Amino acid sequence: MRSPRDLTSLIKFLARDDWKSRFEEVLGEHFGPAMRAFALEYEEVGAALGGDWDMTLWGVAFEDFLGRQVPPDGRNFGDEYLRRRGWNESTPTKAYIRGLRNSIMSLYEVSAIVPGESFLARDLVRGGDPVSVSERNATRSLKEWDRIAARILEQDRKRILSGGLLPFPFDASERLLADLRKSARPGRAAPPGKKSPIAEDALRKMAPLFTSTWLLDVLPRALGLARPTLHNSDGDEVVFHEVRFPLAPTTAPAEVARCLAAISSLNRENDTFWNWLADPSPQKPKAGDDGENVLAWNVTMDDGRTVLGNVEIKENALVVSVNSAARAERVTALLRAALGRLVAAPLTEIQSIEQVMAEPKDRPRPPADIPVEIQAKLVHAALDRQYRALLDQPIPMLGNRTPRAAARTASGREKLVIWLKHLENRSRQQPDANDPMAIYDFAWLWQELKVTDLRR
Repeated sequence: MRSPRDLTSLIKFLARDDWKSRFEEVLGEHFGPAMRAFALEYEEVGAALGGDWDMTLWGVAFEDFLGRQVPPDGRNFGDEYLRRRGWNESTPTKAYIRGLRNSIMSLYEVSAIVPGESFLARDLVRGGDPVSVSERNATRSLKEWDRIAARILEQDRKRILSGGLLPFPFDASERLLADLRKSARPGRAAPPGKKSPIAEDALRKMAPLFTSTWLLDVLPRALGLARPTLHNSDGDEVVFHEVRFPLAPTTAPAEVARCLAAISSLNRENDTFWNWLADPSPQKPKAGDDGENVLAWNVTMDDGRTVLGNVEIKENALVVSVNSAARAERVTALLRAALGRLVAAPLTEIQSIEQVMAEPKDRPRPPADIPVEIQAKLVHAALDRQYRALLDQPIPMLGNRTPRAAARTASGREKLVIWLKHLENRSRQQPDANDPMAIYDFAWLWQELKVTDLRR
């Protein structure tokens, strides 16, 4: 028995010359911007993405085409198919085709996921309360606060998803929302601080913008043209530097240790190892460092101070490890001034992220002596400290206001909710669902900032 969502016959009907050329025009609207941007042919887009993405994207364009009124007489492909061949389809299939014809692509925020059953979808474009959507397959991979572009339609008194679903990373979804609002108000700026609603007829015509925005976000990575940039807490791109100071022939390690003890920014861990720490005053994050393609690399002590690098005496040398060129320059000047003739001129070895990742991975790993539940407690305790410190630090996503300050105004709380959901969603994106990061409970943050009622 055919599924009510089996559109094989409808797709075959598309081969008729009068409809085929019309659909090719719609495909061009969806794929054209990305094809021109990356000098790709249509088939090369699917080949670059791999998997079944070519069929998914084709389906997104087809569902858009199914709802269009074709000039000059306003004919609709779905209506004509049902008029000519509808006798060959079941009642549920005809209802599904009509539902697709009337549906509108929008951007949704996902929550309250019940794997294999349902989730809540909140329309980020048109607003309104979240609605329950019955869905089996997608719910097994969706995470809390994911953002998806999809069509929701009603069938058998249930809301369901169509086949064309595109997952949007946070930054890409924000660009999409901005472009949708701009397209809805051509030549006019939106009133400051206000997000004007987009009429459904206007949103219906913007379906190709969802595809092109998604492709322009994913294709650079698929083609090897972009990689996430890793930044440290100073805002510098992470490039690993090992600075080795050979000890002078007459220098004893104990002499070096005494000189290092006089440097206030060095915290001694044992006889031969020190942490180089930042000043305890909070550092203002650089604007733009919260982007989806920019990841943070930061190590802190129990008191919240940032570890800038490590200093170790070994094999007749003083070895310093830092993660940026700027830090390497700073620590080199610091140590040369403190050690003088105790050490010779330093030698520096530099490794990029790619070089580190390319090193052999078959070296034996240390045994996991710490039980899993203890590991989770340690990770969660560190996250508690990290997020509690963030509450009093300026956050770029909040307009460089602190979370506590943002919580005091209506507009600030709106941004605060987006930030909290973004933190939570990124924490859930772990391959292992039982990873300590994936099971971290953010509820206390919502309670601390008194915005729990907005977590929906």
